[in-house]
Amino acid sequence: MPQEGIGRTVQSAIYRAGAFGRRPAVPTDGTQLEAAARKVMSKRGFAYVAGSAGSEASADANVAAFSRWRVVPRMLVDTTARDTSVELFGRRHESPFLVAPVGVLSMADDEADLAVARGAREQRITQILSTQASVPMEDVARALAGSGHWYQLYWSSDDDLVESLVSRAEACGSDALVVTLDTAYLGWRPRDLDLGHLPFARGEGIAQYTSDPVFQRLVRERVAAAAPVARPRPTPAAVATLVSMSRNHPGDTRHNLTAPEPRAAVETFLDVFSRPSLTWDDLPRLRAMTSLPIVLKGILHPDDARRAVDAGVDGVYVSNHGGRQVDRSVAALDALPGVVGAVRGAGSVAPVIFDSGIRCGADAFVALALGASAVGIGRPHVYGLALAGADGVSEVLRNLRAELDLQLALTGCTSLDDLTPERLVRVG
Repeated sequence: MPQEGIGRTVQSAIYRAGAFGRRPAVPTDGTQLEAAARKVMSKRGFAYVAGSAGSEASADANVAAFSRWRVVPRMLVDTTARDTSVELFGRRHESPFLVAPVGVLSMADDEADLAVARGAREQRITQILSTQASVPMEDVARALAGSGHWYQLYWSSDDDLVESLVSRAEACGSDALVVTLDTAYLGWRPRDLDLGHLPFARGEGIAQYTSDPVFQRLVRERVAAAAPVARPRPTPAAVATLVSMSRNHPGDTRHNLTAPEPRAAVETFLDVFSRPSLTWDDLPRLRAMTSLPIVLKGILHPDDARRAVDAGVDGVYVSNHGGRQVDRSVAALDALPGVVGAVRGAGSVAPVIFDSGIRCGADAFVALALGASAVGIGRPHVYGLALAGADGVSEVLRNLRAELDLQLALTGCTSLDDLTPERLVRVG
């Protein structure tokens, strides 16, 4: 599919299929994806993906921030050929989209990260693999077949585990390391709390850990040191949790039901997941571990952006975790211009990645015009996954590529270089 014609090509294909009674597998209106996914996802799964911190004001603000900008089309420009490609860390990407890291994808589809990998590969979009994945990074990398991926790191309290995860990311061909900074603790998420549901406590979303040799050693040490305890009479909920732990732990499920390792793995994960004491002084240790480009994710303040540049990181990622961590946080889009200004003002050409709130191609247009080098797609690709597996992921990403391409054409733009703040007016 020629890049310069993806908008019209996709549009025409949908209309032609419609003439024979075939409708798209997922809604082409990004705002309708969530409602459609809610109908097919479990109550727990939907709550985890769609839910946000506290009153969910931050998630609402992320989406609302885009409504404060309007695009100003320009006329009589030859837009026959359009180029939406961008270069990031030495790799040319056909579009400015990235698949943002989302954990516990098994709650949307049994094939989880593998299905997302197939959808991303089909659209030639780089997937950022989550530390909280449902599938080990090596398996996902094989499914991507060299099409490119980044690895998102949650900095554990165990130094050896951090080094092991980073080493594995390098070994399986990651192009960059994305360090998420805003999750020293889990945010207060009422939808999950009201259900009493933390997927990690059920052994879900910890495949990067249970497949890691250092983590496996920590689990063996916990099992060896554990004192015998009397087991209380099991409740149906406890049995369901044990089954979930056993199913998600490596090895035979029936063996795992009576083995101590699945429970020990969950307890070990809860102990080592994050490092609240992490500071800027820790960054040199990470640099010493890897030659991969390092991107800091969760930057919202210009001073933090300047400090990141001074620390020599290779990229800055503007995000408020989709509103999932801090209630009433500044909207990520509102923070973007200040961060871009700080990075460029410091004389850096480091890419500024953006996510949180993008639901359509026009949203991506606005973020790129405000200075983002690339944009991550979070919840929408998960909703596509829930609706139609790998095909649903591919369609969501395809539709975003097509819509952005047509948005360029209809506003007099022929490449991403044309997207500058002068293309926008602020209305609120």
